Amino acid sequence: MKDSNFLKEHNGRLMWHPMTSPQDSIDNPPKIITEAHGVRITDIDGHSVIDAVGGLWNVNLGYSCQTVKDAINDQLARLPYYSTFRGASNDAAIELSYELVQFFAPDGMHRAFFTSGGSDSIETALRLARQYHKLRGDPGRVKFLSLKKGYHGTHMGGASVNGNANFRTAYEPLLPGCYHIPAPYSYRNPFDETDPERLAQLCASALEDEIAFQGAGTIAAMIMEPILGAGGVIPPHKSFAPMVREICERHGILLITDEVITAYGRTGAWSGARLWGIQPDMMCTAKAITNGFFPFGAVMLGEKMSDVFENNPSAKIGHGYTYSGHPVGAAAALACLAETKRLNVVENAAARGTQLYEGCLSLMERHDIIGDVRGGHGLMTALEMVSDRKSKSPIGGAIAAQVQEVAYQSGAMIRVSGPNIILSPPLVLTSEDAASILSALDAGFAAV
Repeated sequence: MKDSNFLKEHNGRLMWHPMTSPQDSIDNPPKIITEAHGVRITDIDGHSVIDAVGGLWNVNLGYSCQTVKDAINDQLARLPYYSTFRGASNDAAIELSYELVQFFAPDGMHRAFFTSGGSDSIETALRLARQYHKLRGDPGRVKFLSLKKGYHGTHMGGASVNGNANFRTAYEPLLPGCYHIPAPYSYRNPFDETDPERLAQLCASALEDEIAFQGAGTIAAMIMEPILGAGGVIPPHKSFAPMVREICERHGILLITDEVITAYGRTGAWSGARLWGIQPDMMCTAKAITNGFFPFGAVMLGEKMSDVFENNPSAKIGHGYTYSGHPVGAAAALACLAETKRLNVVENAAARGTQLYEGCLSLMERHDIIGDVRGGHGLMTALEMVSDRKSKSPIGGAIAAQVQEVAYQSGAMIRVSGPNIILSPPLVLTSEDAASILSALDAGFAAV
């Protein structure tokens, strides 16, 4: 490895980083992380902190899961790669498909289609949704509905159903036929409604209205996150998802749950669909499926999908990726799934999530910069920063960056997204780790 001076000198100069400007990476060099163990990461200067971001929502089991590393090494030694395109397969992918169907059986899932990650999973689900309707003799169903503030990856299809202009404007025109309804975001919404249950009803009514306007016979699918993640951890009222499920079913519209973040225990339930008691038609998963150790994803398909595709001789899937069902990724996913179940991480996610959420509410009592705290469902928590609580005016970027830097120096890597601090630590977090994150946040807020 090059020495630290070389790495610091070239940090941000030769490599463009996601979700920021090239100039910002030069003016504000990113942290150079060189080691990770347990729930802690260490930078090039030897500064060790708790990773309150969990990599990027994906390192559920922490960085020291030896069983997964061993599975990857064993698979590399035996079969490092082979395609799963027509005429070929591999044992690890077959075994993983069996285990995932068993794992997601309570969600009504029957089949798996493997991808290279979350954005690929979204793209796959959107394509299969359109093909499903064509196979049924309903080719006019091509449109998609989604929530404002929702995030669905970075491919053209995913960007088109994204509900945040930051991921859309620079790349327009996007996929036509994508429409957005208000999110059940009680802190900011066009209805000026703060009661979560009433807001859920208003958003569901907006969905009904959009379907009536577009024409139900033109809509292929509704896609939504069970809890909106990158948009600022926005959990809906418990009545919202069941209402959406019923509306979609009544109008012949497929429901896709984007579980890239929420699957595998993050919410304190094994899936976001299970958290709200619904069964979607498709589930997009990735991230924690391999704990960040290998790029991998899976779209899970319900019985409605499998029946149509498997009972139609013309149902050729003209879609796939070079690394679909990659044997090393499949081996990593098998080991992760086994360890996830063995540790029963949902219980710890629920307990530590409550601790973080209540701790953040206590911070809100002491720091006026915090306008809203959202969470309460597993290890998904957000603090929204404002310059004035009454007007809810968002905080400036420089102040948010200062909070982040002080928190880092005080022992925790946190993620700032606009005015939001988003916390998504590993699901193996201890009570002491959670307390350390809260202490670091306290220091960050006190500094500004």
